[in-house]
Amino acid sequence: MVLPYLAYKISGEPFLLGLVGFSSSLPALLFILPAGVIIEKLDKRKAVIGFQSILMVSAFTLAWLAFSGVISIWHIVLISFVIGGASSFEIIARQAMLLDLTDRNALPSAIAVNATIFNLARVLGPMLAAPFLVFVAGNGAGWAFLVNGISFLFVIGSLLLVKIAPRTNQNRAAFTMSDFLEGQRFILSSKFILTIILMVMMVSLLGFPIIQQIPAIARDVLGSPGETESAIAARNSFMVTFQGIGALIAAVTLALFNKIKRKTRLQFIGQLVFALGIIGIGLSRSETFTFLFIAVCGWGMVTQLALTNTLIQLESPESYRGRVLSSYLWVLQGLGPFGSLFVGWLSQTIGVANTAVICGSVCCIGYLVFHFTQPQLRYHMS
Repeated sequence: MVLPYLAYKISGEPFLLGLVGFSSSLPALLFILPAGVIIEKLDKRKAVIGFQSILMVSAFTLAWLAFSGVISIWHIVLISFVIGGASSFEIIARQAMLLDLTDRNALPSAIAVNATIFNLARVLGPMLAAPFLVFVAGNGAGWAFLVNGISFLFVIGSLLLVKIAPRTNQNRAAFTMSDFLEGQRFILSSKFILTIILMVMMVSLLGFPIIQQIPAIARDVLGSPGETESAIAARNSFMVTFQGIGALIAAVTLALFNKIKRKTRLQFIGQLVFALGIIGIGLSRSETFTFLFIAVCGWGMVTQLALTNTLIQLESPESYRGRVLSSYLWVLQGLGPFGSLFVGWLSQTIGVANTAVICGSVCCIGYLVFHFTQPQLRYHMS
């Protein structure tokens, strides 16, 4: 939340805000697919600890740059790339580690609980960062980065206490192209998994980049002439917080009702709710309604992504699961750079509100086309 806000405060240009999103997402495009094969051959707990350490160092570096007063948009772009690279490997290792901590029957619950914890942090994070931005003049962002870096110490400490029995059949051979191609052939042979991944591709390019434009919405759509920077920062924090609240509600709901069988129907509802929320954000000129639509988007985003993750892992044989998961995450995050640049350019050209309406409408129509031309999505039992 602080990084996009600071980038937009420095530049004031939606395109450069999109460039920050591009730089943080580009590593996913480059690294996630091979990471799916590489992570399968590593100790996942040690891998997560290592990449969490890189993220911690990045946060401390941002804090030092902010405190020294030399931070620029190019520092943010570069460090965003480093964070994106570490996250590309960390997220696959962390998701795959769930299979080492639980069994297949408990996997939906594990994914839902993981989503709950993640989205609880998304709610608490902006709430904790807002006072730094609003009340600390000059170095508020630096203090927020410093506290973020310290928080990684608790995560790493917890991971050091986790004990996972090593897999006796773990193949530690180097990455091979044949392993990668074998995984892609499996995806192409599964119409159900392929269709789900194509839906994720659409929203990754047009839907999720709209959320990266929250600082522009807070300043340009909801702002007023002569408004103080503190008021804009507070509005930005509230928007991110409400998104997290909606996401947290979705994660808790999925954790409590994880036994639902027709997961694709609830996934479809989450997809439509997200798209309609994006349209609502573009049409709203009221803070209250925008906060509501942001929360709706958060609910729809987590509902569709958590169920997509669950469906992909349940429908993939164990021997292919890491590679299928990496392909899904590559589409989700790796294509994001192009969506970020396009949405950033379009927002600067026709305005972020008009862009939200257009992108939300395209996603809504796309979801309807997918589900009504692929009936197995509605009736698939998991």
